[in-house]
Amino acid sequence: MQKQKTNKYFFEFFKRTVDIFGSLFLLIIFSPVLLVTMILIKLTSKGPIFFYQKRVGKNSKEFSMYKFRSMYTGDNDKRLKENYPELWEKYKNAGWKLPMSEDPRITPIGKIIRSLTIDEFPQLINVIKGEMSLVGPRAYREEELQEYAQRFPHTQKFITDIRCVKPGITGVWQTSGRNEISFEKRAKLDSDYIRHRSILNELIILFKTPMAMFSRW
Repeated sequence: MQKQKTNKYFFEFFKRTVDIFGSLFLLIIFSPVLLVTMILIKLTSKGPIFFYQKRVGKNSKEFSMYKFRSMYTGDNDKRLKENYPELWEKYKNAGWKLPMSEDPRITPIGKIIRSLTIDEFPQLINVIKGEMSLVGPRAYREEELQEYAQRFPHTQKFITDIRCVKPGITGVWQTSGRNEISFEKRAKLDSDYIRHRSILNELIILFKTPMAMFSRW
């Protein structure tokens, strides 16, 4: 039992150390890209540069997740629901996602930064603050998890696991080449990762992430 506690503490120390230094390194290396992105967002559409959205963190504690704004300002979900009811139903049934080519809420610059995953880079600030980790399950909205729990009761144990750890910028399903999968399969992958976390698995996911990003480009 003592050995398990020691291993757990060492793993958490290792993970937090990698999170802090890895995030700072990435912010410094990609600072020119981030600066250009900020300028383009400001010049091409009205509204703030950053977008904040409530997400479920460790132990179900909500936090504001940072992203570069890739959509027009205003209540986009309400606009989509009222003006594009068919797309709204597709959006809900597809795991709260729409193909960029069909999503009227996304700006032209937003489509570019999303395709390059640049919109996710501000989440490095969440990692430094300790709200997220570089590696972890997807950061869900509370209403998403509640709806999934009702629609797929058998995934409740997976959702419980997901609520117990920090969400990540990248994770096992993002690097598995299986991005377009159902919530049920995605939640199971995340749950399996959480139950078998190790330093080796963390490093494997981190090293596979750049390849997964380049494959989208």
